[in-house]
Amino acid sequence: MEEEKVILVNELDEQIGLMPKLEAHQKAILHRAFSVFILNDKNEIMLQQRAQHKYHSPLLWTNTCCSHQREGETNIQAGGRRLFEEMGFETEIKELFHFIYKAPFDNGLTEHELDHVMVGYYNDDPHINPDEVHDWKWMKIEEVKNDMLIHPESYTVWFKIIFDEFYHFLEEHTI
Repeated sequence: MEEEKVILVNELDEQIGLMPKLEAHQKAILHRAFSVFILNDKNEIMLQQRAQHKYHSPLLWTNTCCSHQREGETNIQAGGRRLFEEMGFETEIKELFHFIYKAPFDNGLTEHELDHVMVGYYNDDPHINPDEVHDWKWMKIEEVKNDMLIHPESYTVWFKIIFDEFYHFLEEHTI
């Protein structure tokens, strides 16, 4: 099977090429990505714990799902596809904002992403894909914020950045 490719972009989110995903992370090349946050009617976030075999950030807690858009796919299509692949359900999502971050990992890889952050609402349990997700839970937004202060090592880099810099977006987007 051919390795999945990521969409290389400039800082204006204009596509400038494609590259195998691992190579983009080895070379720290800016590429398009997305992060989906699912909230319920209790204003809790559905968190996932990444699968143990992930090549970076294994077993860390993060937003409901995240990945990379495929060529020709809109951000919303990509978010919906990956939400179903990882968490096993479909719901309407909308984009809130995007930002660029760069984060090196201990294994020599670097995330350098233009990350599109999306939100949706769902009240049932997911049907997680064990190849992608180790565990999941609902947590109140304020509880997540407090737990990150006590256990920052338990969360992914991008999730902490979103919370630190864009916490108010999540608070404002309640049912």
